[in-house]
Amino acid sequence: MPLPASLQLYPVPPTVEEYRQLRVLAGLSPKSLEAATLGLPNTVFGVSIRHGERLVAMGRLVGDRGCFLQVVDIAVVPDRQGQGLGKAVMGALDVWLRANAVGAYVSLIADGQAHRLYAQFGFAQTAPKSVGMAKVVG
Repeated sequence: MPLPASLQLYPVPPTVEEYRQLRVLAGLSPKSLEAATLGLPNTVFGVSIRHGERLVAMGRLVGDRGCFLQVVDIAVVPDRQGQGLGKAVMGALDVWLRANAVGAYVSLIADGQAHRLYAQFGFAQTAPKSVGMAKVVG
């Protein structure tokens, strides 16, 4: 699904402040300025979708660039949800993975019904063989 002409996808993550704002707007957990400032430069590959200067969607890959990668921060502003922007973000990440991942294990955590989007890109639930676990520090 191509993006409307008014939107542009860029192969870079957003700025720290935009990142923090979009996470909250999209219903994801907030990230501190310190955490975002440390984390964003370590993005393996990221994308931003903009309407002019306004960030409307984003997504990132993080990891060790070889053995393990994780899809994170898939977020779309509420007034643009359901318009295919999440799919466009995942499509761009998937293109990068196909061109650059060399046998990497690529994982993600799907909230709510997001697993339906990720399944379109070949992701499968790991349970019962594996169980996702998480811990928030600090």
